[in-house]
This record gives sequence, structure tokens and C-alpha cells, in this order.
Amino acid sequence: MTAHVDKRSADDEIADLSTAKHHLQVRQTAIYVYEWPVRLWHWVNAAAILVLAVTGYFIASPLPSLPGEASDQYLMGYIRFAHFTAGFVMAAGMVGRIYWAFAGNVHARQMFVLPFWSGKFWREVLIEAQWYAFLRDYPKKYVGHNPLAQLAMVTIYSVGSIFMIVTGMALYAEGAGKGSMFDMAYDLVIPLTGNSQNLHTIHHLGMWAIIVFVMIHVYAAVREDIMSRQSMISTMVSGWRMFKDDGK
Repeated sequence: MTAHVDKRSADDEIADLSTAKHHLQVRQTAIYVYEWPVRLWHWVNAAAILVLAVTGYFIASPLPSLPGEASDQYLMGYIRFAHFTAGFVMAAGMVGRIYWAFAGNVHARQMFVLPFWSGKFWREVLIEAQWYAFLRDYPKKYVGHNPLAQLAMVTIYSVGSIFMIVTGMALYAEGAGKGSMFDMAYDLVIPLTGNSQNLHTIHHLGMWAIIVFVMIHVYAAVREDIMSRQSMISTMVSGWRMFKDDGK
């Protein structure tokens, strides 16, 4: 009787070890999602947005003027230069990112394309919204962006970034002068806004919209890394999407 019990215990241990090995293998499942140009663009663009937000705030609310030689009190000049430089980095990055949407893999296109006519896509947008609102206990699993993230990236970030680049170039054209290469942006935008002051205000409000988006983006990425079924932040470093529960 004792030998029979021992044999069952040994069999159970073997089964447990086999199950543990299987789960260990499952946790190591990964798919290469984000190619290096996408990852490089992401982090360079994040740095550019940070510089643009900080310097843009001071441009809208300048530091007090100080007496003395102008060349000795050129802090706002350096701030404006940093803002312009970061703006050109952002613009060049967007051009490169649009190119890679065509040259890269299918996940590189998600930031610019929405499956408007797919009922499944919109149903899953609702499911993800419920998950983020803590109305669902368990999220779905996605290789690339989830549908809600894709919707936000296209409608808020991509459109918003292009808007900020165009309006920023129009404002830069005021200082660059007539006949500069930025005249096209100026001639396009000013008739739509009415005057330069309106353009400044709209550009400033656009900055706050991007800042709010970035705050939500960072929160969602950290939350998904902790609570969802796949890796998030490390994926944008290595390019590999790690799955926690493959097979479910």
C-alpha cells in the first residue's frame, strides 16, 4: 500500500515538473514587433517633445527682462534656439517615421492607419476602453498596438504632431522672413487662423494636448506592463513582445 502511494507521489511530481517546464517555456514566448528605426524614432521623439514642452512654456511665459548688454542676457535666445532645434528634430523624425510606415513591417503602419470599416476593430476598442476603465477583469492579447491605443495614436498623436509641425513652421516663418522656405506653411495656415495671435494660441493649446496625451500614454504603458498579458516598455527597448500566458 505504501509503495503504491509513493509511486503516485512520484508520478505527481513528474507531472508537476512537466507542467512547470511548460509554463516556463510559455513565459519565454516572444515575437519581434518593433524594428530598430521605430524604436530609435520613439525615444528621440520623446526627448524632442520634452524639450519642446519645456521651452515652449517659457516662450509663452517669458522670463523677466534684465538690464544690461543683450549678449549677456541671452537666456531666452538659447531657449528659443533649443525649441527650434527640437522642432526640426521632431519634423525630420516624422518624415522618417512616415517613410518607415511603408518600408517597415505591418506594426510600423499602425500609427497611421485605422481599419474604419471593421466592426471587429470598433468592438475591441470598446473592450479595451472597458479594460482601462476597470470594468473588465481580463484584457485581450495583442502583438502590436491594441485597438484603443491604435485609435489614440492615429487621431491624437499622429494628426496632432503633424498639426504642431505645420503651425510651428508657420510661426518660424514670421522670424525667418518673407521668401524663406517656410513661407508655404505660413501662407497655408494664416488664412485658416485669421491672424498671428490666433496661430500662437492654437499652437500653445496644441502643446498642452500633446502633453496630456503623453501623460496618458506613459500611465497606460506602465499599467499594461504590470497588469496586461504582454510586455510594453521593454518591447520599445528590445523590439520583442514577451507574452505572459501564451495559449490562453
